[in-house]
Amino acid sequence: MCGITGFVDLSHQLTVVQLNGVIKKMSNTIIHRGPDDSGVWVDVSMGIALGHRRLSILDLSPGGHQPMLSYSGRYVITFNGEIYNHQEIKREIETHIKPLWQGHSDTEIMLTAIEIFGLEYALRIFTGMFAFALWDREEKILYIARDRIGEKPLYYGWMGNCFVFGSELKALKAHPSWMNNIDQDVIALYLKHSYIPAPYSIYRDIYKLMPGTFISMSASRIANKQNIAPIAYWSAIETVEKGLNNPFSGSEIEAIEQLEEILKTSIKQQMIADVALGAFLSGGIDSSTVVSLMQAQSSNPVKTFTIGLFEKNYDEAKYARAIAKHLKTDHTELYVTPKETMDVIPNLSTLYDEPFSDSSQIPTFIISQLTHKYVTVSLSGDGGDEIFGGYNRYLVGKNIWNNLKWIPDNIINIYRRIMSLLTPQIIDTLLNKLNFIIPKKMRQNNYGDKIQKFNDVIDAKTIDDLYLRLISHWNNTDAIVINSNILTTMLASVIENNNISDPICKMMCIDLITYLPDDILVKVDRAGMGVSLELRMPFLNHHVVEFAWSLPLSMKIRQWQSKWILRQILYRYVPQKMVDRPKMGFAIPIDTWLRGPLRDWAEHLLNEKKMCFFNPKPIQKKWHEHLTGKHNWQHHLWDILMFQSWIETNN
Repeated sequence: MCGITGFVDLSHQLTVVQLNGVIKKMSNTIIHRGPDDSGVWVDVSMGIALGHRRLSILDLSPGGHQPMLSYSGRYVITFNGEIYNHQEIKREIETHIKPLWQGHSDTEIMLTAIEIFGLEYALRIFTGMFAFALWDREEKILYIARDRIGEKPLYYGWMGNCFVFGSELKALKAHPSWMNNIDQDVIALYLKHSYIPAPYSIYRDIYKLMPGTFISMSASRIANKQNIAPIAYWSAIETVEKGLNNPFSGSEIEAIEQLEEILKTSIKQQMIADVALGAFLSGGIDSSTVVSLMQAQSSNPVKTFTIGLFEKNYDEAKYARAIAKHLKTDHTELYVTPKETMDVIPNLSTLYDEPFSDSSQIPTFIISQLTHKYVTVSLSGDGGDEIFGGYNRYLVGKNIWNNLKWIPDNIINIYRRIMSLLTPQIIDTLLNKLNFIIPKKMRQNNYGDKIQKFNDVIDAKTIDDLYLRLISHWNNTDAIVINSNILTTMLASVIENNNISDPICKMMCIDLITYLPDDILVKVDRAGMGVSLELRMPFLNHHVVEFAWSLPLSMKIRQWQSKWILRQILYRYVPQKMVDRPKMGFAIPIDTWLRGPLRDWAEHLLNEKKMCFFNPKPIQKKWHEHLTGKHNWQHHLWDILMFQSWIETNN
């Protein structure tokens, strides 16, 4: 796990010393991604410079130093990530040639694979998470590539006569040609989703490379600044459609057995490291499954980590503690005070580089801080929701729509008027008292928030419209963001262009392609790398993803219960009663904090004079309604506050 950056300067005015100076400056901005070593490589005749920051995981010796030259000297690479099947690839290479290996790093093996098999074939056999830049010194071609799901980030674009790229925007901003042009159209996208969807970034002319793609740029194309079209070597939507069209034909027992073996293989590969390794354990289905399969394959107690919150409705630490005790892991738990949690907030805009407002970014950063005190690598259960049907919208989406479409508009209006009289707090109080008559599998945390979200979708006209409302915050962005236009996104493209008939499968597919890489994986990457912790996600091994999509939906969602097949595996290791409870999520009480200890901070940022990009009136209306308890607008307000905090820090 590392940080990469680089550029091609078309002016050809920089000397070797100047090229080295610029690339070192860019590389040093991401030292947190690789504090163990650094390196640069330049070619003054081409105006190209590659930089690398190393977090040593495999081959701690100088044999893993980057940028690295291939054995013939033809290719040079700067690489971020891990190739989990590098030993298998090494054996395949050795059936063709017998190279004199300089070390045992996965970087050297992947470089050799590229040299022998070619880039596209190599990309298809790599199993792992990665982003890299590769310079072909013979053909004068620059390649940049990203892993299938989007675990590792890669930004790129033109700044004047320079093509720049890097793991994080802060590296690009260190280049002397940087132009700080904020894209107001992208601000509107951010408010709608709480993240900035790929391929866009917050800055004009700077993009995120889409997952599962690479870019090839010959020297002549670079010189002419020709449009660069990413080339797909793996497609999530094609994987989904292939799985649905060629479903698993075995029995349920056979599916459970096969999935368990695939997961064990993925986890075993991801447990390989030359440094201390552990795992996040929240007590939920996903992390408990990962830890169970880790412990089953380890002769020593697995190191597990949990944070607890003193707010009862948000605390899962007791569940994680029970599972850790049952599995006999080496468990570390930290209870965090509200003040300690809120102390993270001022650093978020620097950590994430662009506006990002998934509030679970805060506990994710704190658990990463805790974990890094003991290990350098940690496995997590991220990705399980998207491929095994874990989100509540999958459970209720189709049922809500099947009922909503028959309700007359006048009844909807009456219902809305009645519900407008009830605050989320009143709804929580009433329904919590009635919890005993609600079936266990249908119980929820924070009923008031769920019902408020239902009120927002009750007049949806199609099931696609329903889904978009369920995942969106600010729907009227044209009234909020000044001088903004609507941009086309992958989300809209997938909704309109797919062959998926089941609406729940369509929701899961869209989340796999958009929400997972652009929200969840951004959150995890920046939180982990912000403290030099490598995070690995076994569910995102593409073999797991491909097999999961061949399974019928009934093996994922059954009788108001998500992740049915994962649960069957987990029950082999952990008693069912320990894990069967309502989904909680990695949340914090932003709603009450904004009315209390964060109020002054929020009012400072929501000052009308500070909101240069926004129409302040609708925002201040929501702020007033939130303070009075009439509505819980925590998500909408957090979007605005994270942008305001970011703009204050970065401009």
